[in-house]
Amino acid sequence: MADPKPIPQSNDEKICLEKEKSDATTVASTDVVTSTKSPRSRKQVILGRLQFATLCYCAFVIGWNDGSTGPLLPRIQDVYHVNYTIASLIFVLSCTGIIIGSLLNLFISDKLGLGKVPPVHIASSCQSVAYLLQSLALPFPVFVLSFLISGFGIAFEGAQGNGFVVALKDHTKMGLFQAFYGMSAGAMVAPLVSTQFAQLEHWSFYYFITCGLSLLETFLFIFVFRLQSQDGELCQTTMFIFGDEKGALEKIKVMMKAKAVHLIALFLLVYIGLEVTNGGWTVTYIIRFRGGGPSSGYVSTGYFAGLTLGRVALLWVNQKLGESRAVLVYVVLALGFQFIVWFVPSIIGDAIAIAFVGFFLGPMYPLAMNHCGQILPPWIITNSIGWINAIGFAGSALIPFITGAIAQRWGIQSLQPILVVMMCLMTIIWLCIPKKPQYF
Repeated sequence: MADPKPIPQSNDEKICLEKEKSDATTVASTDVVTSTKSPRSRKQVILGRLQFATLCYCAFVIGWNDGSTGPLLPRIQDVYHVNYTIASLIFVLSCTGIIIGSLLNLFISDKLGLGKVPPVHIASSCQSVAYLLQSLALPFPVFVLSFLISGFGIAFEGAQGNGFVVALKDHTKMGLFQAFYGMSAGAMVAPLVSTQFAQLEHWSFYYFITCGLSLLETFLFIFVFRLQSQDGELCQTTMFIFGDEKGALEKIKVMMKAKAVHLIALFLLVYIGLEVTNGGWTVTYIIRFRGGGPSSGYVSTGYFAGLTLGRVALLWVNQKLGESRAVLVYVVLALGFQFIVWFVPSIIGDAIAIAFVGFFLGPMYPLAMNHCGQILPPWIITNSIGWINAIGFAGSALIPFITGAIAQRWGIQSLQPILVVMMCLMTIIWLCIPKKPQYF
């Protein structure tokens, strides 16, 4: 059956198509049209690169946020005199903010999109406010509440940024973006700094640095994206996304009926929970169970370095194996190194093994995002990613909180069996995800 004639989703697309009629041809819903022959097109290429670089910096800040907690967690417990369960509320409140932001994103992404003030600029401002509150080391209820505010901002940036990069249909860019996103480049650098601050009297001043990074992020979004919507920006960089002209509620209804969306969300719930638990509780495990010293925070750096390197170095392997087989191969390898951490009583050996766990876990998130682009219609991609993030990031609180509660009852040594079970569950879910394009 022939593909229907593409219909622009927004006024931005309609305006863009009017301008491009003379030199662009009509394409199918997932095609990309590019032209680099004219001077204007070269300007578009440069603008596209600036936009992508800005998104990578945004992803770096999100990673910095995620990588800060692990090394500071033992100090937070000592300063506020809280046990494992109470300390886990940091993950719970952060996740609550992410879920609220992700769900709200479902209803406003079509109206506003990447570049408009409410989704991104206010989101990064929320992060700045949260980091300012954290830097003041206020009473524990306020300190924990600040993580809800930062999580709210992260949700918008994550959904909009991922949706924008998925729309580019470029696996290399997705791999590079994910190398910065979440627990990767930013999370690799953050423990180097936070480990030092964890040993200082004014440990909370670390969050002044994070606040500065967030303020720079807001400025870059305003300067580069110029308050335009996602469709308008994609059009100006010669990237076209076509689809049915449907409202937000109609898209949500279709998305909710898609089995693939919910299975990918469940997969990422376990994966993100596994990622956060490994990064957040491993330092405590090394200090309390293996007898590591204050410098154990650098183990977290090795883990996040592995995540970052894996998302870039394994790009060619991903292309050779394909998303489906690559995830299965990586989870088996990560599981093997996790057993080393569990059964080898060596701090150095554990540190090396944890880095390799990160190396093989790293590519799984971008692979899942790319798989979304392969099997889901483009006109529900951004909404789907918002929903997937809402469910997926629930794991960033649910699993670390469960881990903290179990550790309070049976000790931090229970961390390793929990991680192994999560890896096995993640594999089962991945096997259930559809591998062929879904049509609605």
